Parts: sequence; C-alpha cells; structure tokens
Amino acid sequence: MDLKIKDVAELLSVSETTIRRWLTEGKIPAYRLHHQYRFSRIEIENWMMSCKIEQEKGFSPFAKEEQIYPLPAQEEEGFFAKTGTQQFSLYRAIHRGDVLSSIRGSNKEEVIEQSARFIAPKLSLDAEVVADLLLDRESLMPTALNHGIAVPHPREFILKGPSDLIVVAFPSEPIDFGALDGEPVHSLFFLFSSQDKRHLHLLAKIAHLSSYPPALELLRSKPSKEILLSFVKDWEAKLG
Repeated sequence: MDLKIKDVAELLSVSETTIRRWLTEGKIPAYRLHHQYRFSRIEIENWMMSCKIEQEKGFSPFAKEEQIYPLPAQEEEGFFAKTGTQQFSLYRAIHRGDVLSSIRGSNKEEVIEQSARFIAPKLSLDAEVVADLLLDRESLMPTALNHGIAVPHPREFILKGPSDLIVVAFPSEPIDFGALDGEPVHSLFFLFSSQDKRHLHLLAKIAHLSSYPPALELLRSKPSKEILLSFVKDWEAKLG
C-alpha cells in the first residue's frame, strides 16, 4: 500500500504542512488518487537517498529545519528519538539476520550473488531468486549511499510477519556500486522488510549511521556480528 501525507511526515520527521509545501513546490514525488496525494515507497526511498547525499554535499534543496534526516539526531525530537519498537529496530534486524565477512566478487553482481547464497536460507527462498530480486532493484537505481555504504534490497516485500531482517556483508575488497560520491562500497546492509513504514525507517536509520565517523571506522574493520551488534545497540540507545 502506498503512503499518505501523514505517513511521509512521520517518516521524515517534519510536519504535514511541510510535506504539502514540498508538494506545491514540486520537491517530493507523489501522485493523486481520488483527489488525494499518495506516495510510492520506491520513489520516496530513491528521493530519500538522493536528498541525503545532497545534504552531505552542502547544497540540499531544503532549509536546515526541514532536513529529512535530523542531524545530530540527539538534538531532535523526530522518529530517531522514539522509544519502543523503533528505538532498537536496527539492532533487532541485524540480530535476526547475520554478518558476513570477506564475500568474494570483482563487481556488484558477483558480490550480491555470493551474498544471496548465505541470505536465501534465512528467507526460505532459492539463492538465485534472491539475487535476481536484489539485482532487479539495483537496475532501477543504485542503492549505494555515501562513504562506502550500500543498502541492497528487493523492490517488493518478501518477508511475512512483523519482523525485519538485515544481513551485513563485507566484500573481500571494496567494489564499485555506482555511488554518487564515487567511493567504492566496503559494507552492504541487505535489507528485508514486510511493510513500507518499517522499511523506510530502517533505510533512513542506516543512512544516518553512514554519516557517523565512528561507525564508518568500525565497518571498515569488518567487525564480527557480536561487536557490530554491541556498537549498534549503544548508538541506538543514545539516539533515544
């Protein structure tokens, strides 16, 4: 199901008035259904990633008080500071998933295909099917963020139930992933959700983590699952 104005406002931690202004100014992708605005999850996630990169370059089209990602998060009252199910959402998703080290591959396709072999059993799917779903999404738009982080994920939801799953994979060597900043990717967060809001929430949280220097330093060291989970848990606790 596509999103309404209220949903997008909550996800981006801005007011509904701000969303309506962005619509009037043509700053956010949307369509009309029965005279009401609706938002495609795929278009919003592409827009979120693009705007995140623009903010880091220093020429975001939005004013500071309208930034999509509250920075620094501890000074904001947006969704990053919420308690309950959202506060440790990234920790729980990685805990349910896994951390894979030294995935072999000379390019994006090979690394995704190799990672899919380990991910598929957790999804009860064939590895070739998982790889095809991930590569199909990449064909729409590369899922690389800045600073060597990518968030590969399928176009459609393939999980059932209320839980999300993230598998973090570290290629043997950084690879070209089509990132706008030109940096090769050293860490991949394979993201699998079953609902629009949780998917976009986790995507935004990973994008926020990719701007945190201590996190980037840790990821470049290819930490174990235990070490990464401990770091993420502490980071999310500070956000709350």
